[in-house]
Amino acid sequence: MGAITAGKGYSLGLRDGKIVCWNAKGQLLGSVPKELRESEAGEQLLAVVDFLKAHERDVLQTVEGWMLRSLPTPSAVLLSVWEDETYRKALENLVIVPVGASPGFLRGVDAKKGIGLVDADGETVWTKGETFLLPHPILLEGLDDLRSLAAELGLTQGLKQLFREVFTKPKELEADAGEINTFRGGKFEMLSHARGAARSLGYRTSGAFAACRVFEGGKTTEARFWLGGEDPMEEAVTESLAWVDDAGEAMLVKDVPPIAFSEGMRMASAIYGRRVVEKKEEGDDV
Repeated sequence: MGAITAGKGYSLGLRDGKIVCWNAKGQLLGSVPKELRESEAGEQLLAVVDFLKAHERDVLQTVEGWMLRSLPTPSAVLLSVWEDETYRKALENLVIVPVGASPGFLRGVDAKKGIGLVDADGETVWTKGETFLLPHPILLEGLDDLRSLAAELGLTQGLKQLFREVFTKPKELEADAGEINTFRGGKFEMLSHARGAARSLGYRTSGAFAACRVFEGGKTTEARFWLGGEDPMEEAVTESLAWVDDAGEAMLVKDVPPIAFSEGMRMASAIYGRRVVEKKEEGDDV
């Protein structure tokens, strides 16, 4: 790890995304002195940290987009980004499906050998398919087996894929149902808090809605979760979760594609989990 001079014999550098400091003897200090953190060298490194964090967010959004759009991605793209450590961390160990090959955990990319995968038997194989799919877990057959294999091999994923929360349509769903009411009644002290919770989870908000858009089967479907209220300073109570097509028309739940349904439910569940939970007073009925 390189270091830059910060004056008075001190040097500053980056380690695991944080600024660290060495004294004149080359000893790593437990913390960075305030005057060095606020120095010109410190400000330069803070700018680098901000850039790296923004790059990491962009990379995760890009790779997640490959998973949510359910379209083939050129293998050449993997080769072009693999040398970027941030991309490699996001992609390594994801389950992918190269065209003409079986699913496997992505372990390497090589210009000559192609894409390296660990297959269902735990063996490393190489394939030269021109495109690959990064499937959403709702589409993966034997998901539990893949989870078990990943745990057995000690594989971790930078992007939440195998252990992503998935939701399937309830069997008791009415044919004409146009919404899901599982997450109604979630209270937030203010609508702005509900919006903030949605945005912190990575979701877009528009008015009183939180939204999640998925491109699936050649069409765009958007899940909309009503956060409640109109005035951002007033209390908000969540209502129904519904979906609209690419023309903005309401859809019956039975017609919502599986990824869009799962991701909409995942969004609503996560936001609902940030609601205000009233504490029971001592002596209240359990």
